[in-house]
Order: sequence, then structure tokens, then C-alpha cells
Amino acid sequence: MVRTTIKFAALALVSTWTVGSFAQEKVTFGTNWRAQAGHGGFYQAVADGTYKKYGLDVEIQMGGPQANNRPLLPTGKIDFLMTGNLLLTFDNVKNGVPTTVVAAIFQKDPQAIFAHPGQGYDKFSDLSKAPTAFISKDGQFSFWQWMKAEHGFKDEALKPYVFNVGPFLADKKSVQQGYSISEPLSIKANAGFDPVVHLLADNGFSTYSTTIETRSELVQKRPELVQKFVDASIIGWYNYLYGDNKAANELIKKANPEQTDAGIAGSIALMKQLGIVDSGDALTRGIGTMNTARIKDFYDKMVKAGLYKAGEVDLNKVATTQFVNKNVGLDVRKRLTGK
Repeated sequence: MVRTTIKFAALALVSTWTVGSFAQEKVTFGTNWRAQAGHGGFYQAVADGTYKKYGLDVEIQMGGPQANNRPLLPTGKIDFLMTGNLLLTFDNVKNGVPTTVVAAIFQKDPQAIFAHPGQGYDKFSDLSKAPTAFISKDGQFSFWQWMKAEHGFKDEALKPYVFNVGPFLADKKSVQQGYSISEPLSIKANAGFDPVVHLLADNGFSTYSTTIETRSELVQKRPELVQKFVDASIIGWYNYLYGDNKAANELIKKANPEQTDAGIAGSIALMKQLGIVDSGDALTRGIGTMNTARIKDFYDKMVKAGLYKAGEVDLNKVATTQFVNKNVGLDVRKRLTGK
């Protein structure tokens, strides 16, 4: 009898272990750059167990200059991808790559134009008068075209931005592109002043950013998996912005030792101050929200800017709203902030 009891107990332990193992489904999520506060909600969901609560064993595969995760998504080597903005997805759809956006973590693209204070660049329209604009090659072929079409900027002002604030700091009349949640910190650290920051998003550049993209096949065949990943990521972002994010920040620093506590804290403060993540429709529908009319508005602006032809991209394939706009995480925000 004793032996029988032990045998059944052992079987029960094996059964429990097996169920627990299969409950955690392995998922690989690729980012588009090195770990930083702008990826914080995803690291938070790993660090605090949110993904595991949803039955997911998520590995974050960091991107960077030598690690392009984008081609790994359609080939099935990763399951989800963090993309910069909708232009990349437009290109995928145009070229027949079977991917789609399932959530938009950033309601505002953090791309901005910076200026020196006291130089007459207090309004976005003033920037078009700057004799020098430091813009990267990628920027020149994307948002700069919109800036010309919508706001009258001129190519004569262009100089290449090589991701070094030195030339901008040396020329007070110049303006420069940059990420609104990071470059202001390096400018302040190097030159001791806060630059004038003009978000493109606040001036009509209506793309969503830091989107979650996946294969169309997963949306069709594994919608429950997609929903779990989207919901857990959204909750991760609420906890990262408003809760205890120390463990997530440790993961970020471990993945990218260039990050510092002060830099991370500064970026989080800027995300909140500028309404990068939690603003607009997200305030009532939850982080990750998307609106198909807004996607069309952005596409129409890019057509006007000459980046695409009318009707060239099937907008129905760009994004699906079936996994968002469900108020996920609003209770978490209320619990953490009282509102």
C-alpha cells in the first residue's frame, strides 16, 4: 500500500509538472534597437511575470546596428516584432510581405526636431526658416518629405545628421532631428541647456509608433496567442510607466550596459510629459489602441508627400484592431495612479 501511494504521488507530480510546462508557450519578440526605456513595458512584462501569467514564455531578442530583426518575422524565426512606425508596414504590404500590425504602443511617434532656445524657433513653422537642418539619410527620404509637402521646408537647408549632437551644438541657428525621449537628455548633459522640442506628431505626422507586428498567419490561425501577447504587453506598459519598474530596468541595463538609471528615469519622464504612450484614444481605450481612420489619414499624407501612390497599399492589410481598443489595463492605471 505504501508503494502504491508513492507511485500515485509521483504520477501526480509528473502530471502537474507537465501541465505547467505546456502552459508556458515559447514566444520570441524582436525589438528594433538596443534595450532602452522606450522598450520598457515589454521588459516589465518579463520581469514581473505578466507574460507568464498569460501562459507565455517570452524571450526578447534585442535589435541593433548589427542585428536586424525585421526579416526574421515573415520567415517565422521570431513571432512578434517591435517596429518603428507605419511606414515600414506600408512597405511590407506594398511588397507582399504577409505581416500586419496588431497594437500601437506609442500613440505619438517620438521623432522630433530640436532647436536652441532663444533663436526664434518657438513654433514648428519657425523651423522652416532655419539655415541648417541636420537630418539623417533615412529621415530625408521619409518624414522630411512630409515636412516639405506640409510645412514648406527646403532641401537647401539639409545637412546630414550622423547621430552626433556636436554640429548642432556648435551652430545655434541650426535645427536637428532626434528622438524626443533620449536626445534632450544628451543635449542637456553635453551643453547644459534644454533644447526646444517640436514633436512631429504634434504637428500632423499622425503615424503610430512602437507598433507590435506579427505574421498574418498567426492572426488567422492563432488569434488567442496574439491576444495574450498584446494584452500582457499592454499591462506591462502600465506597470512600467506607473508602477515599480526597478526589475525591468535591471533587465534593460543587463541587455544594454550603456543604459544608466538616470538616463532611463529621464526617458520615462519624457514619455509621460510628451504623452508618447498614454494619451489621446489610449486614455479611454487603453494603451495599444488604433484607429483605422487615423491610419488612412497618415497614408494620405504620405501620398501627398510623394512616398506612395494612391491605392498602392491595401490599408486593410496594414493593421487589424481586433486585439486592441478593449480597455485592457485601464484598471491597472487607476489602481496605480488613482485616475
